[in-house]
Amino acid sequence: VAIDAAGVKGGEAIISGKMSSQFLSALLMAAPLAEGDVKICIKDELISAPYVALTIGLMKKFGLKVAVEGEMRGGTPSFFIANDEKYVSPGTILVEGDASSASYFLAGATITGGTMTVRGCGSESVQGDVAFANVMEQMGATVTWAPESITITRDPATRLKGVDVDCGEIPDAAMTLAVVALFAEGPTTIRNVYSWRLKETERMKAIVAECTKLGAVVEEFRDYCIIHPPKDNVLKDNVLIETYDDHRMAMAFSLAACGGVNVIINDPGCTAKTFPTYFEMLASVTQP
Repeated sequence: VAIDAAGVKGGEAIISGKMSSQFLSALLMAAPLAEGDVKICIKDELISAPYVALTIGLMKKFGLKVAVEGEMRGGTPSFFIANDEKYVSPGTILVEGDASSASYFLAGATITGGTMTVRGCGSESVQGDVAFANVMEQMGATVTWAPESITITRDPATRLKGVDVDCGEIPDAAMTLAVVALFAEGPTTIRNVYSWRLKETERMKAIVAECTKLGAVVEEFRDYCIIHPPKDNVLKDNVLIETYDDHRMAMAFSLAACGGVNVIINDPGCTAKTFPTYFEMLASVTQP
């Protein structure tokens, strides 16, 4: 894509919000650099609203005000940035750890019954994906919150149970849930994840295919799936997991090994996109 422009003049943009929130976040961050006022209107629905709230919150820390009209969750909001809004350095700023990446370690402890603490995101986090810990609690884990950390464990005597969850606000962490579902008693329904189909790969198809390889029966629908775990939660051994050049497929499905089976991850290097040391970190908190 080649862009030849002499700055951004400003004005009004009407965009879809039902495919990805990233387009909106990009426009919001660029808006203060425009010559005039900028108004961005969502014409249908806005998915992943917590990510947009995160963007607006971060812009506020840099001295910017974004006026929001309408409901971000379930509505058709519009966003207004006046031309006198300019970025101002806050001097120092705390960068949180990635809550999506934390989900793999929280899930590992939930599956095995170990204890895991992740630091860098907690009860005061601005990231929507910390809500993944609440889903693990629904399944049977015990969660302890601190402002900047989350600790999770599970009594081995407590069976994990399947859940029915709207994951529209945690679509990345929902991929981790798909693997935890393999170890639960009863089916798990992951709803409102049409955006899976529009990510690094067609994630709905990928998750259905790889869960099926491991022994699950998966029902696929337009924007949700139902995962029926293998009999007695016994996964197939030595399964080759295709990652589809998708970092989250590699990281999520590595957790299948928590079931005491060998798992072969094809192209593990694809995790370099967001977490190049993932497998080293995973090895550091696991026992053979």
